[in-house]
Amino acid sequence: MTTMSDVRAVLDVRSLPCTTRRATIFGMFDALESGQAFEIVNDHDPAPLRGHFEARADGSYDWTYVEAGPREWRVRTTRG
Repeated sequence: MTTMSDVRAVLDVRSLPCTTRRATIFGMFDALESGQAFEIVNDHDPAPLRGHFEARADGSYDWTYVEAGPREWRVRTTRG
């Protein structure tokens, strides 16, 4: 189980250009050590991003909704 002490950073992607969001998110994920996490904050459900994690992280991650709208979504992503 991930605790707040395991959360390395909070990445609010709402202010990032759409063209750089994914690269920024995966850059943060790649910098994590096993068991570390970061939170993604967005103004809509980032569910499509989860498919990219499945393809790229080969199941070695955890995706947990911390908040699920209606105005803000927060997802804790943990490296396995």
